[in-house]
Amino acid sequence: MNTQTPHLPENASTQMSLTHPLPPSPPTAPPAEPRASAPAPSTQAQSIAVEIVLPAFNEERVLARSVRTLHAYLSRSYTFPFRITIADNASTDATFDVAESLCAEFAEVEGLYLDEKGRGRALRAAWMRSEADVVAYMDVDLSTDLSALPALLEPLLQRRGDISIGSRLADGAEVTRGAKREFISRSYNLLLRVLLGVSFSDAQCGFKAGRREVVQPLLEEVRDEAWFFDTELLYLAQQHRLSILEVPVRWVDDPDSRVDILATAREDLRGVMRLRAAACGRSRPTMTSVSPRSARSHGVARA
Repeated sequence: MNTQTPHLPENASTQMSLTHPLPPSPPTAPPAEPRASAPAPSTQAQSIAVEIVLPAFNEERVLARSVRTLHAYLSRSYTFPFRITIADNASTDATFDVAESLCAEFAEVEGLYLDEKGRGRALRAAWMRSEADVVAYMDVDLSTDLSALPALLEPLLQRRGDISIGSRLADGAEVTRGAKREFISRSYNLLLRVLLGVSFSDAQCGFKAGRREVVQPLLEEVRDEAWFFDTELLYLAQQHRLSILEVPVRWVDDPDSRVDILATAREDLRGVMRLRAAACGRSRPTMTSVSPRSARSHGVARA
């Protein structure tokens, strides 16, 4: 099964996006259609190579620090054009105000506002409108050490794979988290292997990237808008025999995480059973607009 290692929902949320320069004041309500100002001059000369999305819900406390850290790392490590997109999904605090100030500070930072919650919804909205060669996302708290970013991005930029994922369960990973979360994570990924036959080791690590030309068609098939989005995306990628590269990461649990573990686990189990029922009731889907790289063998590769 290959994982060497989409149709927006009818009730898709209203979106508002901004790039440098900023509108004069924050919107009081999102417009009916996405709206963006002209990109800053520095991003017009060349096409964007990599767009990294930071999904954010009530992250006013850590957002500025994380964006500055990520921007500094990318500026120091790479010469290609990049974009950082803050995808605020219905925050009720000052998260989007912070995003606006960061857009004014950095030409490479863009803000996107959605009036409905959901990490999957935020990623879908940002990735579907992207024109970058490679689209990626990471948790806004930067729980995954950025030292793994070259191994995540470079094979995709060199077209040596289709999707890259960080793994906290691969050989060589270094993980700091409590026993409860470790048990839930390992149990969930074991369940995926037993019920869905997946071969990737960690479906939910918030550190993923993919070539836009294969990710956007996949998004037309993904139904989930929340935390199961990652699992469904990877499962469909494997069904379509795309190559999934796994990158061992150094990962530290955020004690202030917004994730409700039990509620998320229940929703994930519903998603798993939905995919299993679909797999039992139909043949493997066809998606002519996505094709694996013929030179690669099928299965998960370790970067």
